[in-house]
Amino acid sequence: MMSAAACFLLFSGLVAVLGPPVLRRLTHGGLAPWLGVLAWTAAIAGVVLSWAMAALLVVSDLLRYRTLPGGSMIGACLARLQETVGGADTAFEMVGVAVAAAVVSATAWIGGRLAAGLVRLRMRTHGHARRARLIGRRVSGVDAVVIDNAERVAYCAAGRPHAVVITTAALAALDDRQVQAVLAHERAHLAGHHAQILAVLRVLAAALPGVTLFAAGAMEVARLLEMCADDCAARVHGSRTLLTGLIALCAPAQVPDGALGAGTSPSWTGPHD
Repeated sequence: MMSAAACFLLFSGLVAVLGPPVLRRLTHGGLAPWLGVLAWTAAIAGVVLSWAMAALLVVSDLLRYRTLPGGSMIGACLARLQETVGGADTAFEMVGVAVAAAVVSATAWIGGRLAAGLVRLRMRTHGHARRARLIGRRVSGVDAVVIDNAERVAYCAAGRPHAVVITTAALAALDDRQVQAVLAHERAHLAGHHAQILAVLRVLAAALPGVTLFAAGAMEVARLLEMCADDCAARVHGSRTLLTGLIALCAPAQVPDGALGAGTSPSWTGPHD
């Protein structure tokens, strides 16, 4: 079991170190962006699961030593420790408790930060979606909540129900076809659960800032998800209409935390499928 745990840790280390430059090179062009999203998320999930499996195997080996002292690699190590310390029980308590405490503490800390971050982000996005529906209004021909604001902004906020928001300044800057293309872009974000995917990646990157794969993955997946939404909107409304609409919304604007806004990330370079 310990050799398997070592293999899991070695695999996760290699992916965490070598993965970002390789994945950037493969996904930078944006060809088939969903495949790029899948590649990044698979690498990140592989690292996290490898850590979890390694921890599980270590704990299992400790439990196995408890019932069958000679049947595990840890048992051999503890047998040597027994000669120095004096007593298998003492050796097990010293090493076993220390290892188990370290594994449980690390797992609980990472899991706690991830859960707390996701809860906070969910509360913010749901709260903003609720407030947008309260202060906004419906306009004939616009399938979104319209808010009076001098900034040209269109974005979506996950909630119950979700909210697609566009400002009066954005409506004034776009023609009807562009409005529909931009709103289709935002609805594609909601249909693909892009906000939830990014929330997990960003919270994981914040919880473990020293792991380059997580930070790079959050940034690259955000860019690729914008391309995915672009493709969905362009297939229905045309690439030129979407492009001109997004360019009109490229002025700097404040998008709520956790929301995904059209025009705030100049990712669109044409259809990617």
